[in-house]
Amino acid sequence: MDDEEARTRLLDAAEELFYRHGIQAVGMDRIRTASGVPLKRLYRLFPAKESLVSAYLERRDGRWLDSLRTAALAPAEPRARVLAVFDWLADWFTEPDFRGCAFLNAYGELGAAAPEIVRIHKAELHALLVDLTADPALADRLLILTEGATTVAALAPGPEPAHRARDIAELLLRE
Repeated sequence: MDDEEARTRLLDAAEELFYRHGIQAVGMDRIRTASGVPLKRLYRLFPAKESLVSAYLERRDGRWLDSLRTAALAPAEPRARVLAVFDWLADWFTEPDFRGCAFLNAYGELGAAAPEIVRIHKAELHALLVDLTADPALADRLLILTEGATTVAALAPGPEPAHRARDIAELLLRE
């Protein structure tokens, strides 16, 4: 196994375990066991747990935002693009392993010690909403809707929080 394969295996294990059980509940030994990567190589690739947490969140950030952006930009009409965000959320909320926002979960566990990618992710989400609306104030409101729906769905998974947030987004788009 080369370093790239080891890194991928470690990140796959970290993502599954951190997202499912929480960052603080999962030790490096558990990541090593789940990935099958020797401890020495794990620590060569990720010298501290913090570096593994950051890499996990950075990889998740890229995939998550790329998927959302693709869904949001698919419709031709600007209004439909905004509403597509909430349709995408509804699909995400019904995934069998859905446990809310990995970035808010990380911040909730680590507080001020959370990696900078947490703040960057939220800023990127806001920037996407600004791009879709060309209205920073509306994007602020839509960000609150997306975050609120995600939090509600984390407690009671299913598409309904996204559907309700979409209804409110439609009202905001009429203003």
